Parts: sequence; structure tokens; C-alpha cells
Amino acid sequence: MATILIAEDERAINDLMAANLRLVGHRCDQAHTGPEALQKAAAANYDLVLLDVMLPGLDGFAVKNRLPDTLPVIFVTARTNLTDKLRGLGLGAEDYIVKPFEILELLARVETVLRRAHRGEASFRFHDLNVDLAARRVLRAGREVPLTPQEYALLETLVVNRNLALSRDKLLEIAWGYDYQGETRTVDVHIQRLRRKLGLEKEIQTVYKIGYRLNTRGED
Repeated sequence: MATILIAEDERAINDLMAANLRLVGHRCDQAHTGPEALQKAAAANYDLVLLDVMLPGLDGFAVKNRLPDTLPVIFVTARTNLTDKLRGLGLGAEDYIVKPFEILELLARVETVLRRAHRGEASFRFHDLNVDLAARRVLRAGREVPLTPQEYALLETLVVNRNLALSRDKLLEIAWGYDYQGETRTVDVHIQRLRRKLGLEKEIQTVYKIGYRLNTRGED
């Protein structure tokens, strides 16, 4: 997975982003001021920077100007006006996320930027499974597992958001698409199929009164 620098002065938000990014497998460093962000960026190799605009000491726009052009940046800010967004994108940022945001939205945008920059994971290995995220193929013990397009979309959603509890409605929204008008029961049916086909009866867990999660940490 990727190594990400989070530059955000609100510690609760910084910690929340770091905790969830780490849950899905990323490595994170945290900075709380503009100068600290630049210092850490100069001392380590990052795949992505999540950069608040309103940082003390040096604002996010100034920090972006001093970072290497090859280092992907996503601005994360409470500033909603179009001028700021255009300025951020004009500086070469990959994306601009406005607070408040859903954690799953953040994770999805991070994944999109990492893949676009060829810094995301090309495959996911777990037990005897190998999920080729680029080719959309799944191997179990070296043999390809035939999945329907919808089964694969659901599996990829669980993989990208692993260790996070996802409601049935959220799984429908992500894996089936915003326009899906079906019942949440279809999620349960597809989950059962994935468990059976992939041998993940224990790892694809039912989260009481919420939905499901793919647990890769070996904890109940």
C-alpha cells in the first residue's frame, strides 16, 4: 500500500484520517503545520499528501508550491468557494475535498489518485487469494475463480475498504451504483456467494445491525 503524509492542523480530523487510512493498509505520517509538512516531505518518500489549505505557519497553497511536482496532492479543506478550488487545482493538485466529508469518500478518492499515479496496489493478496485489481481477476490457490461482474465489484469494494464496517446501503451505493433501486437483500445473497467461492466464511464478517466487513487483521 501507499505511504501518505497527512498535513492537517485539527488533530481530531488528522487522527481520524490516519486511523482509517491505516485500517485499509496505508502507512501514514502526520503533520500539523505548514513548515512541519515541508520538513517531513523533504525527509521521506511519500506516495501522496493530504493537504489542508488553512495550515498555521504556511498555508497549504504555499506548501504545494514547494513540494515536488511529481508528488500527488489532494487538498482537504473547509474552504468551499470556487476560487480556492480552482486555485488548488491550478497549482497541480490531483483533487480537492471539502469538509465535512465521508471517510469512504476520502478513501475512494485516495485510491483513484494513487491508481492514476501508478502508486496504488496492483494486487491484493490474502491467505490463498490473489486479487488482480488491474485485470479484475481473482485467483485462489493459483486457480482462477469465476466471478460475475457484480460479485467482483462487491469484492473490490470490500478489499479497498477492508477492516471497515460497511452498511448494506453503502455497499449498494458503491458496488451497484447510485442508480441501483434494488433491495438490500441482494447484498446478503452476493456476500454468501463470495464467502463460498473464495473460502472467506470467517473473514467476510457480518457486523451486527450495520452490514459487512472484510477482516484482514485476524481479530474478531
